[in-house]
Amino acid sequence: MDSRPDHRPSVDLLESTHLFPGNYTIKAIGLAEDDFEKRVAEAVTKHLAASSDLEYSVRATRGGRHIAMTLELTVQNAEQVRSIYAEIQDISGLTLLL
Repeated sequence: MDSRPDHRPSVDLLESTHLFPGNYTIKAIGLAEDDFEKRVAEAVTKHLAASSDLEYSVRATRGGRHIAMTLELTVQNAEQVRSIYAEIQDISGLTLLL
């Protein structure tokens, strides 16, 4: 059993602050190594109806050690958002997830 705390937003919070179905933004920051960008995109895409439901941009930090990804998703419900957060949380090299 996983003993890590659950930092995902609750269904109630998501439903009170977002309209579903609709757009949702997630920011993921991680080490700029081991194809972090590709691994995040693949992890998110498997929870979406179509790969076109994900658009993202990437920015490297000044020293180039980390990259920041802004993920723009088309999602159907709050549980889908929570599933995507859980998937990203398991990616090695992740340092911050917003």
